[in-house]
Amino acid sequence: MTQRADSPPDLTETALGIELGSTNIKACLIGPDNAPIATGSHLWENELVDGLWTYSLEAVWAGVQGAVAALGEEVERRYGTRPTTFGSIGVSAMMHGYLAFDAAGELLVPFRTWRNTNTAAAAAELSQTFGANIPLRWSVAHLYQAILDDEPHLPRIASLTTLAGYVHRALTGRHVLGVGDASGVFPIDPVTGTYDARMLGSLRDVVAARRPGFEVEHLLPEVLLAGADAGRLSEAGAALLDPSGTLRPGIALCPPEGDAGTGMVATDSVARRTGNVSAGTSIFAMVVLEEPLVTSHHAIDVVTTPAGDPVAMVHCNNGASELNAWAGVFGEFAAALGHPSDPDAVFEALLTAALKGSPDGGGLLAYNYLAGEPITGPDEGRPLFVRTPDSRLDLAEFARAQVYGVFGTLALGMRVLAEQGVEIDAMFAHGGLFRTAGVAQRLLAAAIGAPVAVGRTAGEGGAWGIAVLAAYARAVAVEGDLTLSAYLAERVFGDVDLEVVEPDEADVAGFGTYLERYETGLDIERAAVASLARCPETSTEPSTRGGR
Repeated sequence: MTQRADSPPDLTETALGIELGSTNIKACLIGPDNAPIATGSHLWENELVDGLWTYSLEAVWAGVQGAVAALGEEVERRYGTRPTTFGSIGVSAMMHGYLAFDAAGELLVPFRTWRNTNTAAAAAELSQTFGANIPLRWSVAHLYQAILDDEPHLPRIASLTTLAGYVHRALTGRHVLGVGDASGVFPIDPVTGTYDARMLGSLRDVVAARRPGFEVEHLLPEVLLAGADAGRLSEAGAALLDPSGTLRPGIALCPPEGDAGTGMVATDSVARRTGNVSAGTSIFAMVVLEEPLVTSHHAIDVVTTPAGDPVAMVHCNNGASELNAWAGVFGEFAAALGHPSDPDAVFEALLTAALKGSPDGGGLLAYNYLAGEPITGPDEGRPLFVRTPDSRLDLAEFARAQVYGVFGTLALGMRVLAEQGVEIDAMFAHGGLFRTAGVAQRLLAAAIGAPVAVGRTAGEGGAWGIAVLAAYARAVAVEGDLTLSAYLAERVFGDVDLEVVEPDEADVAGFGTYLERYETGLDIERAAVASLARCPETSTEPSTRGGR
């Protein structure tokens, strides 16, 4: 979605957002009204190397440069000039994972992404030590697992960061993170707005027992709240973004954030009792808390908004990739019949068919587990489609079961929040899955038992969200005290029309039946993991509409 204009925009009044998702690197340039002026994207895929999901740093920069170049080409086509500057820049990326560097800035081991589930021992010990849930994908779990495994690179570690933090430091030279992204590295104290001092002390003690003198806190990036000064684009950084040399240095950057934080911004869900669901390669829900959770639970992470407010996060490793793979099969079948179709058209037809299916999915069952799923237990993925001989198999039932499968694990996590008394006024949905109007939105409302809103940014995603955060930082620099929630409510979403879908009673009952079958059938998934070895040639996953 881009706006048309008769004259070139004042680039000093724009904000550039770059987000590195799991299947797509996107760039989005917005104007003073926060509407997109130009966009660019670059597809990429993770690789399974030595049993761990990773991306190479070469692929990071090829993708960033490709997305920014595509955006620049769109600006040039429309206005006859190549961008030489922007008003501000923001970088966002998939949260968590492990990027460890030595003092010279060299990567010590391949980037370990959020998708890896090899950190169970570390996560369990840290959760018990801290008295708080530490998920498998958090950076501190990856680091402590490396300590438990006595990995040879440990003596050389000088810094640890996330993917957004790595890109930001390469552009500015500053080792910082936005608080939302930092909350997936190590627990944040909502009072101080930085790493929890008590838990850091506990970590220091358990690490000292294994590696005396190893000072974890010195490895971590500085934590910044939304709106803070996070540095300026250096000459080297400008060359990284634009190897042609057209882009000039000196542009201000906002704190780098994670995709969860940019999702909250993109859906105006940073206030208490609001939340959002992001669906792509993974699927996760974020709910801004009124009060602390009653108890810790392995299905719930406590992270923060970009402004530092506590958020309950239900993160599922597996989202729409399996649904997307089936859409690809149907697209190939249509082409084989002599009717090739655009992938979006195939996806829309499949989703539309789902509305005609039985509320409970017709007795069918789908697991979208391409990777391990910590909430339900399997440490590896085996995508499955299961039915009994007396179930009904047609396109409508199949499609509904597959969409329900996307939401299954998420619904189990949301049930935990409901049991803890967490109330939600509305959930906002975004990601490519929601571009087909009214389908996934309606079925998600049934799955979580709450109204689901979708607005104009449903398909824009985090690149737009981090561009808004960059614009917000520029506004704070000029105007001083300005809260993020007020900025979003008054200047970004004040006139945005939202389509809100209430849970349908029949859909809610039907999904409840499906979810009971889904929980019971988890034994099938576990048996498949135990019985079926992963194909050795499998090194990548199918791309998914909308990315993580």
